[in-house]
Amino acid sequence: MKILVIDGQGGRMGSQFIERFKKNSGLKARIIAVGTNSTAAAAMLKAGADGAATGENPVIVNTKDADYVVGPIGILAADALLGEITPKMAMAVAQCPAEKILIPVNACSYRVAGVGSHTLNELIDDVIALIIQGEQKD
Repeated sequence: MKILVIDGQGGRMGSQFIERFKKNSGLKARIIAVGTNSTAAAAMLKAGADGAATGENPVIVNTKDADYVVGPIGILAADALLGEITPKMAMAVAQCPAEKILIPVNACSYRVAGVGSHTLNELIDDVIALIIQGEQKD
């Protein structure tokens, strides 16, 4: 199983997911981290990603064969994450065949109705549970 984690800014969300997934999921997965900047990529690599890269082309290449794509909801929207998500990145994520598990952070003017207020820790726990459920179906 290949999980592609995409994050920007300082990579905090992606790093927390990677650390907790490896520690708590019990699943064997290859985790590839793509940062929209080098700081985010380095943070996710330090958190335990199996590989890391930075920028638009790694998003395009790695969405092609990922089983899951994990990241903030903004990875689907051009110019999100303070402009770090390019239109090509958003399109690659949206069009890839992987299951996309998006973390609904209320930033960059995107809000998801019905989600409620949850801590980042609660949201990451939910992401891990969704991946475990998905793998148990197969």
